[in-house]
Amino acid sequence: MAIKTFVLDTNVILHDSGCIYNFKDNNVVVPMVVLEEVDKFKKGDELKNYHARNFTRIVDDLYSDADFMKGAKIGETHGILKIMACGENSIGVVKDLFVADTVDHRILALAYKLHFTDKVPGVVLITKDINLRMKAKALGIKSEDYTSGTVENVEDLYKGKKTIEDVDPAIIDGLYKEDGMVEPDSNEFFKKLKLHPNEYLVLKSQQNSVLIRFDPFINKIKRIEKRTAYGIKPRNAEQIFAMDALFDSNVSIVTMSGKAGTGKTLLALACALEVRSSFKQIYLARPIIPLSNKDIGFLPGDIKSKINPYMQPLWDNLKVIKNQYNEADKEAQKITELVESEKLVIEPLAYIRGRTLDKIFFIVDEAQNLTPHEIKTIITRVGEHTKIIFTGDPYQIDTPYLDAKSNGLSYLIDKFTGQKVFAHITLEKGERSQLAELASNLL
Repeated sequence: MAIKTFVLDTNVILHDSGCIYNFKDNNVVVPMVVLEEVDKFKKGDELKNYHARNFTRIVDDLYSDADFMKGAKIGETHGILKIMACGENSIGVVKDLFVADTVDHRILALAYKLHFTDKVPGVVLITKDINLRMKAKALGIKSEDYTSGTVENVEDLYKGKKTIEDVDPAIIDGLYKEDGMVEPDSNEFFKKLKLHPNEYLVLKSQQNSVLIRFDPFINKIKRIEKRTAYGIKPRNAEQIFAMDALFDSNVSIVTMSGKAGTGKTLLALACALEVRSSFKQIYLARPIIPLSNKDIGFLPGDIKSKINPYMQPLWDNLKVIKNQYNEADKEAQKITELVESEKLVIEPLAYIRGRTLDKIFFIVDEAQNLTPHEIKTIITRVGEHTKIIFTGDPYQIDTPYLDAKSNGLSYLIDKFTGQKVFAHITLEKGERSQLAELASNLL
C-alpha cells in the first residue's frame, strides 16, 4: 500500500495529543500555523490544554536528535513527522479563492502546495472541522475526519435490553417460582439467548410477562423486581432496569443513554441518595460547554456565578427528589444536611482533576459532550469501592468537534459491552410530561 501524507489541523491535536501515532507507517505533516495555534492553548486546566502541552513535549522529544528539514521518525513502525511552513505562492492561490487570510486557509494552502505543486502522493487533510473538509474537497484535496476512538455504526450500539414476544408461558411461570433464578443452560430457550453480562430482557407471552437480567457474578438469569429510590418510582421497564443496575454493588460502571426527559439523571441521583450510606460522598458533575463557543469568563460575576447556570439542571433534579417530601420530613432534611456537609457535591467536571475517587457514587451528566480520552481520564481516576455513572444522549452533542459516533459516551458503551462490571440501559420513553415527549419526537 502506498505511503500517504496526512496534514493535521489544530482540532485533531487538541482532541488527541497522541494522534501522530495512529497513522501507522504513513507520514504526518503539522503546519507551522498549527503549532502557533497549539501554543495558545498550553495554559489552563481543561483537557485541551493538557493535549496542547503534551503534544509539544512529544514533538520536542521526537526532534531532539532529528534533522528539522528531513523530519523526525515517529517510531520504528511509523512514518516521518514534518513541521512545515506554507510557501507564499500557495497562500496566494488560496487568497484568490477565499476572502480572509485565516489559520484554516493557511492549512489548506499547505495541503494545496503538497498536492499540486510538490506532487506529493496521497495527501490527506485530517480535520474535525466539517466546513474545512468541504473547502479542501472543493479544492481537489482529499480530506477526512479524525476517526480514532469512534464507533463504526451508532445505530447498532448496544442497548442493554431487548424484548422477546410469544414466549412459552411455562418459562415465565418458572421465573416467578422459588428464588426467581434459572441457569442459562437450563433449557434450549435460555441457551439461545446468548446474553451479555448484565443484559436485560422483557419476556412476554399471551398471558403474562417478566423482567429479567443475566447476572454474570452468579451466572444466573434472575427476575427483576420494581423498586423505589428516595421517593422516586420507576414508570416503565427501562427505568426498572436502570435502577436495578444502579443498586447493584457488583456493577461498578453504569451508562444510561436516552433523549431528554427519560429520567437518566433523576434516577441516578435518587439511587445515589438511597444507597448513600455505602459511600463517603455523592458527586455529580457535568462538562461545561460555553454558549456560542464563548468561554465562561465572558459571563458576569465571580466563578460561582459563572458556573451556576451550567450546574442548574443537576440542582433541579435534586429539587424534584426533595419535593417528594415535606420540608419537615427527615428525608428532605437529610438532603439539606448532605449538601451543607458536602457529602453531596455538584460541580463542573473540570474540578475533579487531582481528586482521588475512593468510595464515591460518581454521576457524570451530559457525557456525550466528552471525548473518548476524557472518558478514559475520568475512569482511570476511580479508586476502590467507587461506582461511576455516565448519562447522556449521543444524538444531542453541544461541542462542534464531536458527533454520535465520536463522542465519549458512545465509545465507552461500545468498548465496555461484555464486561462483568458494566451495565448499560438505553432509555427510550420520555416521562417528563406528555408535551415534552411530543416535542422530543416531533421537533
